[in-house]
Amino acid sequence: MSETNQREILAEFLTQSTTAQSVWALQDKASEDWVVLDSPNFENAEVMPVWSTKELAQVHCVQEWQEFEPSEISITDWLDYWLEDLKEDDIVIGVNWAEEGDIVELEVTDFSQALASIVPVKA
Repeated sequence: MSETNQREILAEFLTQSTTAQSVWALQDKASEDWVVLDSPNFENAEVMPVWSTKELAQVHCVQEWQEFEPSEISITDWLDYWLEDLKEDDIVIGVNWAEEGDIVELEVTDFSQALASIVPVKA
């Protein structure tokens, strides 16, 4: 995938996430585990798919992920709690994950910096 396509997908993700100030991931209803899978782009790495809307995440709650449901993570919580844990575990982030086509994966630090750029500045 070209760098231009990656930037476009990330820009669309950030635009959609700005209003709600949140991202969506899939969480198991019973165990409360999150979907994490082998990265197709990074060797020996796992990827956590995230989506900009509940509707985009819901589409993936089928087959092997049918026991999962979209769960909202505020950007503030992501930056305060998730960033360090995912960084320690060497997890990369799948942005608006798609089963087919262009798959954008970013290092958690790069993704988090992009999220931080859409957080409103408090006066």
